[in-house]
Amino acid sequence: MTDRIIFVCALLLAGVYFWGTAQIPSLELGDPLGPKAFPRMLGVGLLIAAAMLLAEILNNRKKAVTDGDDSGGFKWEPHDWVVLGVVAWTALYIVLFEPLGYMLATLIYLLVLTGYFNRGRHLMNSLSCVLFVAISYFAFTKLLGVNLARGIIPF
Repeated sequence: MTDRIIFVCALLLAGVYFWGTAQIPSLELGDPLGPKAFPRMLGVGLLIAAAMLLAEILNNRKKAVTDGDDSGGFKWEPHDWVVLGVVAWTALYIVLFEPLGYMLATLIYLLVLTGYFNRGRHLMNSLSCVLFVAISYFAFTKLLGVNLARGIIPF
């Protein structure tokens, strides 16, 4: 069941992503590919990954029917709650990204996820999250010139 949820989420994400890339303005001067080329390639990669997941789902279904295990009904498994929780947490991160800003929203998001998936390693989780946020913020803002959401932090 989890693989089907991930497949549907990947398709929804690809749709939103392609809609977002369509909003990028095209410039008449400069690179003939334009600013939309790389984002569209990433979107195509996401669709290819979703297609590969669908092929695996269909292959596993055929194998289950061949083996005589035709339990086509819905069965909620414990790890499905984890997937649902991560999806909900990611949705909350997206909603709070602008108001809190990149640094604070990403730090809280990563601290909660690493705290759950890497329990008991508080120092390592905190250090890796803070370093990731600091390095990625520097890379995006200083090296790539990307404006990230400032939020409530003044820099």
